[in-house]
Parts: sequence; structure tokens; C-alpha cells
Amino acid sequence: MRWDSLIYDFITYAIFIYSGTQLIFYVLIGLFSIGATKKYANKNSFTDYKLLAISPYAPSISILAPAYNEGANIIENVRSLLSIYYNNLELIVINDGSKDNSLEQLVVAYDLIKIDYFVSYQIATKAVRGVYKSKNPIYKKLVVVDKVNGGKADALNVGVNIASNDYIVCIDVDCVLEQDALLKLMKPFLESTGEKVIATGGVVRIANSCEIQHGRLLKVNLPKQYLPRMQALEYIRAFLLGRMAWSRLNGLLLISGAFGAFDKELAIKVGGYDHKTVGEDMELVVRMRRYMEELKLPYKVAFIPDPLCWTEAPGSYKILGRQRNRWTRGTIETLGLHKKMFFNPRYGLLGLLSYPYWFFFEMCAPGVEFLGLVAFVVMAFFKLIYWQTFFSFLAFIITFGYLYSAFALYMEVRTYNQYRRKTDIMKLLLTALTEPFVFHPFVVWSGVKGYIDKLQKKSSWGEMTRQGLNGNHQPVITANHVVVKDVLLEPQEN
Repeated sequence: MRWDSLIYDFITYAIFIYSGTQLIFYVLIGLFSIGATKKYANKNSFTDYKLLAISPYAPSISILAPAYNEGANIIENVRSLLSIYYNNLELIVINDGSKDNSLEQLVVAYDLIKIDYFVSYQIATKAVRGVYKSKNPIYKKLVVVDKVNGGKADALNVGVNIASNDYIVCIDVDCVLEQDALLKLMKPFLESTGEKVIATGGVVRIANSCEIQHGRLLKVNLPKQYLPRMQALEYIRAFLLGRMAWSRLNGLLLISGAFGAFDKELAIKVGGYDHKTVGEDMELVVRMRRYMEELKLPYKVAFIPDPLCWTEAPGSYKILGRQRNRWTRGTIETLGLHKKMFFNPRYGLLGLLSYPYWFFFEMCAPGVEFLGLVAFVVMAFFKLIYWQTFFSFLAFIITFGYLYSAFALYMEVRTYNQYRRKTDIMKLLLTALTEPFVFHPFVVWSGVKGYIDKLQKKSSWGEMTRQGLNGNHQPVITANHVVVKDVLLEPQEN
């Protein structure tokens, strides 16, 4: 047998096995999401959230909102968070050494004064410079913490140390929450009986082009720009199908850093957020799960399919690339830190299914696809491609991907139906047609650049420039960076 034929057969079978396994997972995820979503809808159809909202026995929550150089919108964002419909609540805004006037604005707007406050450093963090409370009883729920810059994870750990309530809800300060978001997010903690709910995640949706006023979502609109619209479709697939299915299996590894609730006591026991990774949200969930598995304690990570949180998606390829680069590096770091679980039966479904899936089809996917493209170019050059087989396989993959997106939109329409105009659904379906040729290749390349940056030991988040939910261009430097005279520096070491 000729060597070129052996190479062709090996590559063909390898790609076929990898792709086939991935497609089977997608089918199973879709099927599991149907049952999980139906079960959730039936279970919650008779729930009166108003009773929970005013109940003095409702779980106590501390919202942690880290902020770095958010002066342009900090007042509106805090006002929005203070208006959330929940009784037993405190809002902790952590000013992570901002170089702008974020803290000064908060002091003036909310009549804050510096108070004597003992900070219990149960988790080691950068120093706290001051704790502020309002003289106005209207803002009694608000606590503002000023600290030395140390990054988002360090800021969240300070919030955990300061928090006085049983549960912590971590959000991005520029997110917009639905008024009943906390009520729905806390419900799994109340319903837990035999197994302890250690964390709950909620759906994050794209706020670009939506009408938002005074921190409240007034009207949902489909994003006008291509990239945010493509991400709207991507988020529907990821949250309504993917995370809902993994939640039903109790195999969820990730809760979005934009909006998630955690058991504070357990978060402290495992050491809080890891400031050495850019994927601190995923890493904390995996570490909490690993802790429970090793102690053989029954537990669950829950997920709420209701649209609860709205955030701005990157509108340019430059910013989107940085985001996906960071996601790839965060996944590599998390799976590397917990490689002991890989196909380890000691960790049950977490080690035998969840971890391997994330390893092969999330972490490795950009590299596999990129190497597949390189192999295709080489084989085409040496005339080793059977074009009829290639185009048949390509057509099948593209068709499957499109049908999967169409199924996700069908689930969206039949459940929460945020985009009520038929023209919006048609635009999303048309957008899905372009994904294999425009959006997906760029995401793959961003992931490959994430591999390269990880090999070069880069740990920065990168500058994130946002359009602004009210239409104002606003540069947002993430909490992992310090800005001096508009020069972006590397993250500060803790």
C-alpha cells in the first residue's frame, strides 16, 4: 500500500471519528435540553416569586460587583443594581484601584462616608484601603469597598471577605439584570433537599441595540450589527441547549462570570477565586465540584434557563478576538489545574464525561480544526483529496450545524421568545448561514492565538473597548490591568 494512501486513510478516519463523536454529543445535548427545559417550565409555572421577594426568610444575598475605571457609567449601573426586587440583599461594589473618578462619583452620588470596618481576610487579597456606607437610609443596602488594584479575581475575593450574607452573587458591574433575576436564581438553593446546591448560573443574553434607560431593560431588540447578532445566536445555543442539558446531567463545569450565585461558605473553604487564571469563573466551579466529589458529598450545580442578565457583546473583530483568546487560555488553565480528574472514576460523571468533553471538544477544538485545515491544504497540494467524498462530508457538516442553530431558535421561540418579530427570527436564520464561512473561522483562529499566547505565558486580558449600552463609546480596561497615561500594562502580581 502506498504511503500517501495510508496518510490519507489515517487523517480521514481520525477526522471522521472526532467529528462523528462531536455530532453525537450535540444530538444528545439537544435531546436532553428539551426534557430539562420542559421540566423547568412545568415546575415553575405556579411559582409566586412575589412571596419570595418580600419574605424575611428568603436566602440572604451579597451581590459582588467589581469595578475598574467604570466612571462613565458607574452611577447608573449601581442605581440599576439597587433597584433589584429582593428583600434580604446587600450590594458590595469593589473599586479595584480605579485610576479615574469612579470612587469620587459614588461618594457624591450616594452620600458615602468612610467607616471603621474590620475586614476578615479569610481569603488572602490585596489590601483594602477603605469601606464606605451611605448616610442616607435609602441606600442602606450599598457597601463600597476601595482596594489596591489586584485584578478581577482579587476584587471578588475581597467581596467574599466583606460579604455578610450566606450566598454571593457575582456579576459584571455593567450588566443589566431582570427585576426578578435574583428570585429565580435563588430558587434552586431553596428547593434542595438531599443534595446541596453549591452554585447556580443564569442565562446571559446580548443587550446590543436593546432599549435601556436608567439601568433597566425597556425593550428587547435584535442586534443590528453582524457580530453581536451572531453572538446572540451563539448564546442561545450555548445557554438554552448546552448548559441546560449539562445541568440536567449535573455535569456543568461553567457558570458565566457575568452572573452566577455561589454558596459563600464553600467558596471560602476552597480558597475563593484563583487570581492566577484568566478563567477564574470556570476554575472556581470546577474546584468546588472537585472538593465535593473528593469528600463524597451529594451536591448539584443548577442552571436557570430564563433570560436573567443582559450584557454588551463585542462589536468588532479586534475585541471579539481578544475575548475568545482569553476564553481559550482560561479553559486550558482550568483543565490543567484539575488534570487529575481526566477519565478518573473517582470523580464520577465529572471525571468520566464532563472533563473529557471539555478537553476534546472545547479546549482542543480550535487546534484540531486548524490542523485539519493545514492537512487539507497539504493533501490538496499533493492531490490526495477525493473531492466527491470531501464535498459530501463538508455539505453534511454545514447542514448539521445549520439545523442545530435552527433547532436552538425553535426552542427559543417555543419557550422564552425574546425576539418576537418573525423578521428577527429570519435574520437569525440567515445569519446562521454565514457562520461556517465568516464567524466560526475567526473564532477558531482566535482560539489558536490563545494557544500561542498561553505557550508564551501571556496572562493579560487585553483592552476591551465597548460601544456602551446607551450608545456612548467607552473604553473599558478590565480589572486585571492598570492604566497609566493611557498605556496598558501587564496584570499586577498578587
